[in-house]
Amino acid sequence: MQRFAFKMKLKPGCAAEYQKRHDEIWPEVSQLLKEAGVSDYSIFLDEETHTLFAVQKQQGASSQDLGTTEIVQRWWAYMAGIMETNPDNSPVSVPLKEVFFME
Repeated sequence: MQRFAFKMKLKPGCAAEYQKRHDEIWPEVSQLLKEAGVSDYSIFLDEETHTLFAVQKQQGASSQDLGTTEIVQRWWAYMAGIMETNPDNSPVSVPLKEVFFME
């Protein structure tokens, strides 16, 4: 199982709404992630820079690889107003290089 980390950017003033939407994540999105082999998925927020830092374990696809599915496209459209996005509404996502790990 691999660990994968990436960062995204939240629009200023949208932290509470981002938290609310993830507290109420659509069951279909969670199910798709699990079926794709994504687990132990966390997202952290740096409130000073509005940077979201995500880390997940994956056995197969990353959450960022599921954009061809209808449910993920709907989720991206739902989130587009509060995050920096690409023209297809996918979040601007920058992979991060691991420089330290301790188990």
